[in-house]
Amino acid sequence: MASSPPSVLNHVAGAPVAGVATFVKHSPVDGSVVAVVHEAGPEVVDAAVAAARAALAGPWGSMTVAERVALLRRVADRIDERREELVAAEVRDTGKPEHLVRELDVARAALNFRSFADTVAATGLDSFLTDLPDGRRALNYAVPKPLGVVAVVVPWNLPLLLLTWKVAPALACGNAVVVKPSEETPSTATLLAELMVEAGVPAGVYNVVHGFGPDSAGEQLTTHADVDAITFTGESRTGAAIMRAAAPRVRPVSFELGGKNAAVVFADCDLPRTLDGLARSIFLNTGQVCLCTERVYVERSVFDEVVAGLAERAGALRLGRPDAPGTTTGPLISQEHRAKVQAYLDLAVEEGATVVVGGGVPDLGEELAGGAWVEPTLWVGLDNSARVVREEVFGPVAALIPFDSEEEAVRLANDTDYGLAAAVWTSDLERGHRVAQQMRVGMAWVNTWYLRDLRSPFGGAGLSGIGREGGRHSLHFYSEPTNVCVQL
Repeated sequence: MASSPPSVLNHVAGAPVAGVATFVKHSPVDGSVVAVVHEAGPEVVDAAVAAARAALAGPWGSMTVAERVALLRRVADRIDERREELVAAEVRDTGKPEHLVRELDVARAALNFRSFADTVAATGLDSFLTDLPDGRRALNYAVPKPLGVVAVVVPWNLPLLLLTWKVAPALACGNAVVVKPSEETPSTATLLAELMVEAGVPAGVYNVVHGFGPDSAGEQLTTHADVDAITFTGESRTGAAIMRAAAPRVRPVSFELGGKNAAVVFADCDLPRTLDGLARSIFLNTGQVCLCTERVYVERSVFDEVVAGLAERAGALRLGRPDAPGTTTGPLISQEHRAKVQAYLDLAVEEGATVVVGGGVPDLGEELAGGAWVEPTLWVGLDNSARVVREEVFGPVAALIPFDSEEEAVRLANDTDYGLAAAVWTSDLERGHRVAQQMRVGMAWVNTWYLRDLRSPFGGAGLSGIGREGGRHSLHFYSEPTNVCVQL
């Protein structure tokens, strides 16, 4: 007899809480029901915000930095100890290959807590000893204080990784949080709540409310009068809506939004290394990473070689169940998202693209017919005027476009409303530095992709967001200084 799908409840003040209604979560692998999720109504959202406010007035608000650091490290330990449960929950929601979730998502979740524990422990106060013209002396020093109740709204593509990327520094700075995970990936945010309790995090410091965006938990949380700040990762249009919600009370916001990221490939690159790097940057997580490459500009003399090499690597990808040996690539997150990606696949052909590989829905047999599968796809024959070259697809797709000069490559790469990331592939490191610094993006790589130091600034420009995360940059957002001036 088949077991019933698990119930995913809200989490308020250290305890699970039922919602006003439920909705089902379908597997992107085969369409089966994998969870029943409790949607938080306004009363549950109010209770979560009130619990966070109460936590700030309780023991959490009086904890020292050393005590908070110790708690963060205990949370990281609990993530390690319950790693396989987190892997199973993340795989169930996303359909990603198990090895990817284990090696990237869950490993990075623990690292996020340890990294921000280290960062806040090593961060001192700004202080200045000043001799004034009139002979007086003064000591100025800045005391960081938490913002208060922070709304944390996270997407479905890297649910646990991006959740902990925000929650860890928020807690390190002494805030309390109310998390709204995507309705597509509710499980690990809720499981993390259990780990928080086990680690000894006080009730109300970490709360989870489930639901959708407009007219549901997302809107109710971001418009809540007692929320002090909002951090969001997701689509640019949603970020604009949240900004409007934050404007009346001038609340601080931190947004990491969409991207239409470019790679620039010069003829002198290490071709095998470049092709491997490009394939990873286009197809990792089925292209559902904000940093993925969707535009590849290639110096004309090696254009055909790059097209052939990428097509070969795309053809070697293996789509299948997350636990199947050899699976490299999972499905898209949902049927709704697949319909969006498929519309772009059709549009590309209408706009004159030649499909090098992919371009449709794969036949993976009856067992997986209900999943949100799409073929890894490469296009040639397009230019920067095409909608599929200008608009974010968020799938395993890329347009390959030739260029003839460095100046043209820079112009083409910067011809976008987005500004998240770029990659430059060349054996000439002087040119690598030069071109990377000309990219109008928050992050530029040379001869690599997705290689990061967690202390470095992470974020975008234009439609790709506001603010920076990572190391002290996150601490700057999640706290605000009070300057104390003492005449000596």
